[in-house]
Amino acid sequence: MTLPGMDISALEQFLRAQGVPVHGELRVELISGGRSNLTFAVADDVSRWVVRRPPVAGLTPSAHDMAREYTVTSALRKSAVPVAETIAFDATGSVLGAPMTVVEFVDGTVIRDQRDLAALTDDQVNSSARQLVRVLADLHAVDPASVGLEEFGRPHGFVARQVALWSSQWERVKTRELPDVATLHAALSEAVPRESAASIVHGDFRIDNTILDSDDPKTVRAVVDWELSTLGDPLTDVALMCVYRAPIFDKILGTDAAWTSPRLPAPDALAQIYATASGRDLDNWGFYLALANFKLGVIGEGITHRARQGSDTGSAADRAAEATPEFMAAGLRALKGSAQ
Repeated sequence: MTLPGMDISALEQFLRAQGVPVHGELRVELISGGRSNLTFAVADDVSRWVVRRPPVAGLTPSAHDMAREYTVTSALRKSAVPVAETIAFDATGSVLGAPMTVVEFVDGTVIRDQRDLAALTDDQVNSSARQLVRVLADLHAVDPASVGLEEFGRPHGFVARQVALWSSQWERVKTRELPDVATLHAALSEAVPRESAASIVHGDFRIDNTILDSDDPKTVRAVVDWELSTLGDPLTDVALMCVYRAPIFDKILGTDAAWTSPRLPAPDALAQIYATASGRDLDNWGFYLALANFKLGVIGEGITHRARQGSDTGSAADRAAEATPEFMAAGLRALKGSAQ
């Protein structure tokens, strides 16, 4: 069977050249793909690995940065944050036609949708969510310099750049005019808070970007999908995690996502768990919630834009923009609430 984006023979040669023992024939299975990076499970007669590379179409390098992912996971092996052991990295794309990372295969369970969540008891769901938030707090507590990541990003001006970035992205992907977008952008630009101390931010933190222990779901065995990580304001991570809880996020993913389930703690509860675990004040919280809503609204629009261009055929991609007006309205409400 042909797997788009994978060349098994070239991968085997690469692993051997990197000094990775290969015992027997490689067996490769696609774990996930679509809009995110392609993720393959690879096994020989002794070992198992995970290979990740960007999609074969619709490449946006900044959103599928394999070097970034490999750098941060290699560094975080020295920290309390659970990540997969890094094995090898092809920066040039000479093996699979695009940059590629190879990491250890972490046994466990990935909870992607509400059918997966149904396998857990209410106590397990609650405990897992609380532990996920604590892991995020642990990540933000890591001193970047202590793990060699002091040059991993440009934390100065990070939040202001995010506001500008997502506004410019809107102009590239919009499929119609929405007055709330300009209104929210202007309000965010005027309300950018004073910068907090920078930390390593994941950029896409929710339950389906982690691997949980199969026997003890409150144990996080690994945090995955680090291609959006950088140095920045930790509250952007927290707010995005909370806004992902909005039921309308299902429109963007094209599925009944586990993280939008009413069985998990409410967004405000997650934020409070984080504040307690991290010892951080959630200052200007309405601004961060508004920025997260702005970002997700633009992402939804972009998915539909790419679908109409023929480069995104994922589940319900043509309907993802239906979420955009709701996210923009929620962002305005968050800012209005914080001003009262």
